[in-house]
Parts: sequence; structure tokens; C-alpha cells
Amino acid sequence: MRKLVSCIIAAVFMVSTAGLAFAQPKAPDETTIKADIFTAPTKAPVKFTHKKHNEDYKVACDKCHHKFDGGKNVWKQGDAVDKCAKCHTEATIKDEKKLPPDQQKLNLKLAYHNNCVGCHQQAKKEKADSKAPVSCNQCHPGGGQ
Repeated sequence: MRKLVSCIIAAVFMVSTAGLAFAQPKAPDETTIKADIFTAPTKAPVKFTHKKHNEDYKVACDKCHHKFDGGKNVWKQGDAVDKCAKCHTEATIKDEKKLPPDQQKLNLKLAYHNNCVGCHQQAKKEKADSKAPVSCNQCHPGGGQ
């Protein structure tokens, strides 16, 4: 009997902890996109909701999160999520499109705008009644910090 109870306890423990090994870290529902490399930002930080983008709009996580290896995004669900400014370290916020192409690729403002605004513009093309914001103040309410 004691052996049976021990086996049941061990089985319950294994089943209850097995899920932890496979659990994906849950992203916060809302996050504020703000980077310290912008010492004099001209716009307010952007509030971003993972839930709306992922669940409501069906945007896959790897559309925003990426890790490039050999020119290919190898980031997958469950991988670490670094802040964009870890790799996009170029901080020019005025005339950033005049930078050389290699600096443009690393420019944080361009990275945000090309990804976010580009996706919003595509949503507008695909669905005329899309509420995806495309003007500055729709994402950056209130101006600078």
C-alpha cells in the first residue's frame, strides 16, 4: 500500500511539473515602447498591446521579434526576447533616412517605423476599414517626453 501511495504521489508530481518545462513565457498584455538611446525624443512613447496584435489581429510573434542568422530570422516562440535597442543601436531621429544603408539597418527609429507603420499600412491596403494607426499622433499621443 505504501508503495502504491508513493507511486501516486510521484505520478502527480511529475504530471504537475511537466507543464512547467513546456510552458511558454507569457508576454505582458500591454507594454510601453520606449528606448533610453533617444536622449531627446520628439514623440511620446508608444503603448503596445500584445493581446490585440497576437489574438485579435493574428500577428505572429516572429513578425516583430527576430534574431537574424545568415540573413534569415531564426527567432522562434520561446526564445529570449531582447529589447530592440540591443541590436538597433543607431539613435539618429532626424534625417535618419539620409544615413548610409548599413546605419539605416541599425537605426532604432527606422526599425520601429518600418516594421510597425509598414504593417499598419499593409493592413489598410488589405482592409479599407482597418483601424490600424498610420499617423504619428495615433501611436504617439501627447508629443515628446
